[in-house]
Amino acid sequence: MEIGNPFKDIIESEEGLRSLVGYPSELVKNKVITYIDHHCSTFISKSPFLVLSTADASGFCDVSPRGDVSGFVHVLNEKYLIIPERPGNKRIDTMRNILSNPNVGLIFFIPGLGETLRINGRAALVRDNELLEKMTVKGRTPLVGIGVEVEECYIHCAKAFKRSGLWDPSSWADQETLPSAAQILFEHAKLPNSSAETIEESLNESYSKRLY
Repeated sequence: MEIGNPFKDIIESEEGLRSLVGYPSELVKNKVITYIDHHCSTFISKSPFLVLSTADASGFCDVSPRGDVSGFVHVLNEKYLIIPERPGNKRIDTMRNILSNPNVGLIFFIPGLGETLRINGRAALVRDNELLEKMTVKGRTPLVGIGVEVEECYIHCAKAFKRSGLWDPSSWADQETLPSAAQILFEHAKLPNSSAETIEESLNESYSKRLY
């Protein structure tokens, strides 16, 4: 069955877009800096979670989460930071993209804080043992770090968090109504001799034994 494109009224130019949404304020236009100052460094040191966007050479995009104890991202100086690459599912989408297109975007989150910190720059895959050993956790040193050269750095307002109520527990859905990752994986992967239950067991084992 052919699925039709439901989008009818498409904006095709910045001029058309500006006529609809307008222009940013002077504060917004001037808030971007090109380095990590002490405010941004403090923000990063208190952040236990970020999302990292990449694209391959053809422009196909990917967004991936990274999380650990607060301060897991190391600020090396005003222009460079490094993110430890902890064990994952070995798809290595982010790292493969960086190999062909170093441009990246990051958003740092601090639980309970509506504002986020956005950083854009260029990334490289780093195997510097001196740097990686400083990110050792539970005796396990990351094999690779994602080094980022900062080109843009700025605070993003809290409107999305206020609209979503993300940090407000009263807005959260009941646990029993949440989607089951194991059931989704079972139905998407369609692996023989598997079930949602066996996938759930595998997930729980990886969460308890293979975080680092």
